[in-house]
Amino acid sequence: MSERTVTPTTPDSQHRGLVARLPRPLRGFALLARFDRPIGWWLLFWPGAWAVALAGQAVARWDLIGWLLLGSVAMRGAGCVYNDIVDRDLDSRVARTAARPIPSGLVSVRAAWAWLGVLSLVGLVVLLQLRPPAALVAVASLALVALYPFMKRITWWPQAWLGLVFSWGALVGWVEAADGFGLAAAALYVGSVAWVIGYDTIYALQDVDDDVLIGVRSSARALGGRVRGGVAAFYAVAVAAWGVALWRVRPDPLALAALLPVAAHLGWQVGTLRPIDGRNALDRFRSNRTAGLLMFLACLVVGTA
Repeated sequence: MSERTVTPTTPDSQHRGLVARLPRPLRGFALLARFDRPIGWWLLFWPGAWAVALAGQAVARWDLIGWLLLGSVAMRGAGCVYNDIVDRDLDSRVARTAARPIPSGLVSVRAAWAWLGVLSLVGLVVLLQLRPPAALVAVASLALVALYPFMKRITWWPQAWLGLVFSWGALVGWVEAADGFGLAAAALYVGSVAWVIGYDTIYALQDVDDDVLIGVRSSARALGGRVRGGVAAFYAVAVAAWGVALWRVRPDPLALAALLPVAAHLGWQVGTLRPIDGRNALDRFRSNRTAGLLMFLACLVVGTA
């Protein structure tokens, strides 16, 4: 397995925008929940929104989409806090993460646990808006969330575990909006998992050098010089699975045509990816917010046709 030298990239905590204007103690909590980096909750939100749209309930259940968005902000924040508590020793040894609130001393571990509780309460409010079947599906994800920070220590593919976690909203949204489960929901979920593995492999390119030094594993390290081809393969699986999901809802070639914009965008990511350029990798990763929107529009068109 070959390693590569990656150019310096953007620090994980940047103290910018509205977050930079907060008083120092509050700023630490905002940074801990990554409120300065909204891409994370967009990526967590999109699969659930896709499910509601593909189930044909985007208009009738606009409130559900709103609750899923709030839940994504809160639970992504809670997940980041938990991850930083578990990874505080590793984070202090990685250039990109050394400035995070816990390793930098901006927030104590005890205060971080309290902040985790507050964010979890917001998530509980969202959970109470769901019918029991969907709520049970949502609660079932907690075991996956709890184990995720340890995956980079025991497997070369922690991105696959993240895919299971970050795609779970597709199952929650479908069960709530469609009042059941089926092949369309399963295919939507599988496609989302593959998408997450692809974009998080791109994200992991930023840390390859540090990961080698401290012994942390990732799909970017596992793929080595084949990383562009690997990302392309996962994106191809994502589009194929999404095609199955859309076909199950509307067996019409025009339904598959709705995927062309998101497929083209993912192709652009792969074609312009420079694996040894950390800034390029971060930009391609962040562009998945657009990919998520394009997929939502595809589900909206097919689901409401």
